[in-house]
Amino acid sequence: MKEKMTGKRILCIEDETEMIDLIRLILGRRGYEVLGANGGREGIEMVRSEKPDLVLLDLMMPDMDGWEVYQQMKSDESTRHIPVIVVTAKAQSIDRVLGLHIAKVDDYIAKPFNPQELLASIENVLQRRSE
Repeated sequence: MKEKMTGKRILCIEDETEMIDLIRLILGRRGYEVLGANGGREGIEMVRSEKPDLVLLDLMMPDMDGWEVYQQMKSDESTRHIPVIVVTAKAQSIDRVLGLHIAKVDDYIAKPFNPQELLASIENVLQRRSE
């Protein structure tokens, strides 16, 4: 069975290059183009220059944390519409509530994650956005 090529561009903002490589491996098989940004500062620059279809965002990064990146994205007219899935090891239920209900991220995935869970989340979010 041949996977359909989506052609969607996903930006992974993450300070661990191994995690970016892993996500690129998982999503590349599904036809997603995965761009990697090493940390928050590079991430927000790439969001603005690349305008990806979706952002996977780590919260805990040394240079600029994920919430700061998210706030900057949402306050910019040109990037406000881009869906964001938080992918983080910071997965206490309070963080999840903050993320989903207060900050209004599109989804919240705890590390370590199951590849199927990540794919399902991305597909759901992109589908909701296209409706």
